[in-house]
Amino acid sequence: MQATALCRRLSSAYSVNVVRRALATASTIPPQSTPPTKPNAFAEKLASGPSFDDFVSSDALEVDEGPARVVLGNTKGPRLPAHLKTSIPKGASFTNIKKDLRGLGLHTVCEEARCPNIGDCWGGTPGATEEENKRKATATIMLMGDTCTRGCRFCSVKTSRAPEPLDIHEPENTAEAVSRWGLGYIVLTSVDRDDLADGGAAHFASTIRKIKQKAPNILVEALTGDFQGNRSDVEMVARSGLDVYAHNVETVEALTPFVRDRRANFRQSLKVLEWAKEAGVKVTKTSIMLGVGENEDQLMDALKELRKSGVDVVTFGQYMRPTKRHMKVERYVEPAEFDRWREAAQDMGFLYVASGPLVRSSYKAGEFYIENILRVS
Repeated sequence: MQATALCRRLSSAYSVNVVRRALATASTIPPQSTPPTKPNAFAEKLASGPSFDDFVSSDALEVDEGPARVVLGNTKGPRLPAHLKTSIPKGASFTNIKKDLRGLGLHTVCEEARCPNIGDCWGGTPGATEEENKRKATATIMLMGDTCTRGCRFCSVKTSRAPEPLDIHEPENTAEAVSRWGLGYIVLTSVDRDDLADGGAAHFASTIRKIKQKAPNILVEALTGDFQGNRSDVEMVARSGLDVYAHNVETVEALTPFVRDRRANFRQSLKVLEWAKEAGVKVTKTSIMLGVGENEDQLMDALKELRKSGVDVVTFGQYMRPTKRHMKVERYVEPAEFDRWREAAQDMGFLYVASGPLVRSSYKAGEFYIENILRVS
């Protein structure tokens, strides 16, 4: 017991001495000063900048680095010029035609591709009756689904190697709807269907024949793909009773590999147009986009080749980038340059040339001219 008490007293004395030595040591160490911090450039700029009161005041704010203006979008690329900006389509004729389309179950490229000319094509003429405006309207009907087996770098249509099967009732339903609509001129087009043995040629031809059976007075233009260069498929559509065979070369020969799908090529497109003409089609037609990097010599060569292939109608329009995933616009072509290309093509002997920033392959003014030519002949 005495030994235990002695150990406790020694342990307590040792602890007290340790604490005293620690306190003595701490008192002899001089206090350390906090090192000065470097001035923060961002904090200084923030402190010297405008306050909340400056933002809510009505006075314009001047900033040393430039005007107090926020610029949105891509400032490095070419800006959309004023002549390519269009007003929102509206009016009774536009509304009625759109309502008719929904009621008939028709789907148009005009709407799905957000064509800038839809207001012009469907807007009607002031003072005209509803039936007159309907007859003057132009629409491009999409056949064989909304999914393409190709992936051109300018086109916003969705793609797949295995699209949905064809709707076997589509030719009959389309013909019935078009005949009831009462148009004078209709354009039929489709996605590329390389998954089908004939590329959808029989389906296309069947639709045209049924339209002609139900409404013989309607003029039909078919804007087709290249059917993988199969002549018999091209001839099947060309001999189905259509009035205009259209196939777009899209761009000049040198740029074709960079603009179109790898399975398309300029020479193959020329052959398609030649075969259609040789099959007895009265009018053949193609379209070229400008602003994708072409030069004047390349365009002149393309026009010469088109004339050699017997093409009657050519249209020029400005390429417009659908989304940021698609190829960029190289430049925006001025209206005066479009006028020069129209004159050049006319001098080469084309039957009709539509050329302008907002012109597309299916263009109302051109179709009115073609319609007059066909009906007179």
